Amino acid sequence: MQLRSTGRRQLLRGALALPFTSWFARKSHAAGPLPPPTPTPPGWPDESAWQGLAGEVKEFIRMRSPLAACVQAGDCGTLFAAMKNPYFTGDDPALTQTLGWVGAWTSQASPYAVAAHDARDVAAAVNFAREHKVRLVVKGGGHSYQGTSNAADSLLIWTRRMHAVALHEAFVPQGCAVAPTRAVSVGAGAMWSQAYDAVSTRGGGYVQGGGCLTVGVAGLVQSGGFGSFSKAFGLAAASLLEAEVVTADGQIRIANACTHPDLFWALKGGGGGSFGVLTRLTLKVHDLPETFGAVNFTVKARSAEAFRRLIALTLDHYAKRLMNPHWGEQLRFRSGDVLQVSMVFQGLTRSEAVAIWQPFFDALDAAGDDYDMDFAPLKIVATSARDFWSPTLFKRLFGFIRRDERPGAPATNVFWPGNVGEAGQVIHGYQSTWLPADLLTAARRETLIDALFAVTRYWRVALHVNKGLAGAAPEVIAAARDTAIHPAALDAFALAISGAQEEPAYPGVPGHAPDAALAREHAEAIARAAAELRRPLPVVASYLAESDYFEADWRQAFWGPNHERLAQVKARYDPEGLFTVHHGIGSREA
Repeated sequence: MQLRSTGRRQLLRGALALPFTSWFARKSHAAGPLPPPTPTPPGWPDESAWQGLAGEVKEFIRMRSPLAACVQAGDCGTLFAAMKNPYFTGDDPALTQTLGWVGAWTSQASPYAVAAHDARDVAAAVNFAREHKVRLVVKGGGHSYQGTSNAADSLLIWTRRMHAVALHEAFVPQGCAVAPTRAVSVGAGAMWSQAYDAVSTRGGGYVQGGGCLTVGVAGLVQSGGFGSFSKAFGLAAASLLEAEVVTADGQIRIANACTHPDLFWALKGGGGGSFGVLTRLTLKVHDLPETFGAVNFTVKARSAEAFRRLIALTLDHYAKRLMNPHWGEQLRFRSGDVLQVSMVFQGLTRSEAVAIWQPFFDALDAAGDDYDMDFAPLKIVATSARDFWSPTLFKRLFGFIRRDERPGAPATNVFWPGNVGEAGQVIHGYQSTWLPADLLTAARRETLIDALFAVTRYWRVALHVNKGLAGAAPEVIAAARDTAIHPAALDAFALAISGAQEEPAYPGVPGHAPDAALAREHAEAIARAAAELRRPLPVVASYLAESDYFEADWRQAFWGPNHERLAQVKARYDPEGLFTVHHGIGSREA
């Protein structure tokens, strides 16, 4: 199982309503100067310089981290409970959705932030950082597993205020002579829940975005952008038509296929925080299918040999009936000889989906007592695609969707229960690997079965079949080929992920500090599991957004043959290396 927990935890509604926004002051000099980091980094600007930046932007924040405050108080329980609502965390610039990675990084707030309302605010912050040689950090959704959206000795550009969403019935990128198309312009601080509400629920179209609704639009696109229905609609990066971006020289540029095409290409999968600060994205709007649906059930094998046969049956069923644009999400092979199916479908009725799965259920029945299956009454459901992200009473009663329960929270603040485990998590270990489709052929199927079985002797693995374009339409694959993502993704039938995490924890909190010993144990088990899966692969590649912090050959793993071209774009638009992130193009490595 990967980091997205499927447990249904009860949120502490009272805690979620607490006014934690009092931890920071907005556009107010009355709060007084914030002491600089200790020890002060060489060349750190003095107070008058920060006052000057505050006068240039619409909203300047002197940050006071709620984490630092609760550590000082010796009790972070209330804050940790509140962080299980990902919208609470996203609304505080001093917090990140992941609180750290044991042995790698810990979430720390910048002392100062520019809450950008437009590209001019971003340009002012970029110019300040360049002139004063201050590290820049950019945060929209704050979901980075690599910790790239926070740093203690930095100036934060917080894009959350730029969340406007506008539909266009006939959009033409600036400077291009092409046919107009339906599109949506989204501020860089918007989350996918906001985009889906505008485009699908209210607009009747579809924009390719993330499965997790609280992920930021800009961050997902820059990492490539896989969503639940990628085999049908391609990468979010491939749907990018135009971007407004502030580059290292402080210039506000429009990048598309006709204007700054090299920068435009790099923004489509080259990684966030490396080439500039996105302020607005315009994405293609696709036709919305009639229906979306889901399939959820669990099978436990009563012996190891029966589990091996279950792996073989699952792969055979997937290769024959599911590796096509209709299907996405996950097949999880867990320790304890358990298969967990958590899949979604588009463009099929419930009856059609049931018919597709019936041969699999029949094979389990024919196996007699070898398997125990969770026959949940709603294991296969379908709904109007337009209502898929709506928090209807039915979906809330049955636990299919949750919403932000804070007083006055926008109706668009919804999230899947399966993502609650990520909120406030501390990562112990994480590995991802693209699995080429030829592993499903008759000649190599047994190799894959052996590898997956071996993995489960050490840990668990989730096959994200929507992350991997094998089985997609030719035009989807062609569009993805014009992005910076590793070409291995185009030939992969799935991204295999193994990970481990613990509930909210933070150094210095009595009884709630990260468990370093357990983290080492988990990381070692995950590494052994990943080695089993990678052994038969000629090329080992990973997905940038969901990858190992300690990936040694990260340039090859994330971009492969595209890295050299990305490095050339970096040298052109950021020759002094102003933008630097862990495992980013041209970044200085610690």
